[in-house]
Amino acid sequence: MPNLMPLGETNPSKIRLVAGLGNPGPEYAGTRHNIGFVVVDHLAAQFGSIWEKSTRWDALTSKHDDTLLAKPMSFMNRSGYPLVAIAQFYKIATPEILVVLDDLALPLGRIRIRPSGGTGGHNGLESIIMQFGTEEIPRLRIGIGAAPHDGGVDYVLGRFFEEERLLVKSAIERGVEAIKCAVDNGVVSAMNTFNKIQEP
Repeated sequence: MPNLMPLGETNPSKIRLVAGLGNPGPEYAGTRHNIGFVVVDHLAAQFGSIWEKSTRWDALTSKHDDTLLAKPMSFMNRSGYPLVAIAQFYKIATPEILVVLDDLALPLGRIRIRPSGGTGGHNGLESIIMQFGTEEIPRLRIGIGAAPHDGGVDYVLGRFFEEERLLVKSAIERGVEAIKCAVDNGVVSAMNTFNKIQEP
């Protein structure tokens, strides 16, 4: 798949497509691995926009002004397929895409924005990088905390404990604000502002 960076007359400093990652279905709702879905759901609610299912690609999308939100419905390890189809259709360059995902390496409640990088062992991000053919894709990582040594899969597919919910709520709120900053002012501005804000 060719790198989509040079498509059209684009402004790579601002975000046009925000993609939250997760798994579809009620059995996965609210799990740690679906925190990307949760963040973009909160963003759509703030925008007052509605999710719609398109026959063009396996994803839910929502539009607010010039910003497109997406939730791939292809399951986590195939997230790249619908996103590359959406990006090609709307002529969105890779630096204009912000992927929102969970991160085991970040402490619970932390968020981190980067303009590029590797997969960090995340299957959804790996699929996206493979389909676009580049690591130059901005991402917003939401910390879910480290998994137990013998229970990684159960941990990410499990739900947050009651005592974790305040930190999770704060991370979701800051994640939404970071996305809005990236949409309005670019990824660098969002990085400079929100990567410095840490929970105690």
